[in-house]
Amino acid sequence: MDRLVIAFGLTLLAGLSTGVGSALAFYAKKTDERFLSAALGFSAGVMIYVSMIEMFAEARHSLESHYGTTTGYWIATIAFFSGIAVIGLIDKFVPTFENPHEMRDVSEMENGKKNGHELMRMGLFSALAIGIHNFPEGLATFAGAIQDPTLGISIAVAIAIHNIPEGIAVSVPIYYATGDRKKAFKYSFLSGLSEPVGALVGYFLLMKFFNDGMFGILFAGVAGIMVYISLDELLPAAEKYGEHHIAIYGLISGMIVMAGSLLMFA
Repeated sequence: MDRLVIAFGLTLLAGLSTGVGSALAFYAKKTDERFLSAALGFSAGVMIYVSMIEMFAEARHSLESHYGTTTGYWIATIAFFSGIAVIGLIDKFVPTFENPHEMRDVSEMENGKKNGHELMRMGLFSALAIGIHNFPEGLATFAGAIQDPTLGISIAVAIAIHNIPEGIAVSVPIYYATGDRKKAFKYSFLSGLSEPVGALVGYFLLMKFFNDGMFGILFAGVAGIMVYISLDELLPAAEKYGEHHIAIYGLISGMIVMAGSLLMFA
């Protein structure tokens, strides 16, 4: 029971970090792009390392113990790429009138030429797209924390960092469209709540079937989702908003911190 509480708590905190991004947008005159670039690279490093080194290995071990060495390895590999396919399809079919993962600079939006209707539409579609993207991320955090709270903390921190610029992407255009900070914060906050919803759905739909086989398939699929998010969203954003080496140093730092935390609690 304690582990369930920890898992839900971590998922909730990761999701609500979109509100942190919203607050930063309101109280900073200009987005600190170098810092965000390093933070996004760091988040990508954590997620890639934990997915490829820890989560896939855990998934393979569980599946091999349940189905046998060869069959288990095949299932783990298929589940990994299935996770990539699922999040790729979400990216393809979610309405993207505006890029939902594009970081918005406060000064850029203030000086922009878009009218209020266009800005409002941008913010609302960003909230919708980010909410749908956050659903499997919530499942990832929850599944990791159920297996190992330390692993869950690492995943939650990585996802929380990458949710901060997403909160900016939602709140800034809505704020400049309406002039209402509370409304902008509300939509940003709600887009992050889909992560604990993902955890709840995962719990109620999957926990009754949970065994080594189900855990392995879920974990391998979530590892694929996290690798895709890192390569498709985090690293391109980190590269765009900072120097190349800032993003790479952040990436490597994230891997080192993740590796160190895993070694400390091994």
